[in-house]
Amino acid sequence: MSRPAAVVVGVGAEQGIGAAACRRFAAEGHYVFVAGRTPAKIEQVVATIRDDGGHAEAVTTDVTVEADIIALFDRAMADTADHAPADLVVSNTGDNAIIDFRALTADQFEHYWRVGCFGGFLIGREAARRLVPLGRGTMIFTGASGSLRGKPGFAHFAAAKAGLRMVSQSMAREYGPQGIHVAHVLIDGGVDGERVRKFVPGIAEAKGDDGLLNVDAIADTYWQLHRQHPSAWTQELDLRPFKEDY
Repeated sequence: MSRPAAVVVGVGAEQGIGAAACRRFAAEGHYVFVAGRTPAKIEQVVATIRDDGGHAEAVTTDVTVEADIIALFDRAMADTADHAPADLVVSNTGDNAIIDFRALTADQFEHYWRVGCFGGFLIGREAARRLVPLGRGTMIFTGASGSLRGKPGFAHFAAAKAGLRMVSQSMAREYGPQGIHVAHVLIDGGVDGERVRKFVPGIAEAKGDDGLLNVDAIADTYWQLHRQHPSAWTQELDLRPFKEDY
């Protein structure tokens, strides 16, 4: 039998949630489709997986381009000698920046919505189209603090992430009875990844040990969601460092 397959969309730096999920799924025996915008970054993730004895391939993908997402799923859902149709999908899309609401342009608002919400819709729709005929599978959306509350300077981000949360809830209610586990994971805190360390120098030291979310720990949770028994599926959960205020 060919090995099971997974699709992770929105993969960037190796020290990030998407890459960590790819590594975890590969370690569990999955053939992983590593999808992201930057070829050099996703190729590096694939190289690391292969060096560890896993199986993966990079697929350059713009999550806001419908044709890219359709092509990705056509590829991932094929039944080949290397892998079975993918039954585990992660939408890890998102972009963020602090922008004063009065200075926020229409183009900027649309950009963040397209990456954070519209891209997730495309991924979820194509996953549903392929998974429903299989009668099984897991669809995980990466959320954020902004999924629940808007903070100053983050109206564009919160609007996108709140919209994505509603997409996940609607999908869960529509496709759960058909055997598809749809989950939304709120990442409620700073992530100890390349992006945060680059744009907020010194944050890891300021937060102290385990003050930021560990990307491999997040990936562990994604894997646990995939392995849940259907009588006790989680639709939404939040992850935050133990030091984070509630």
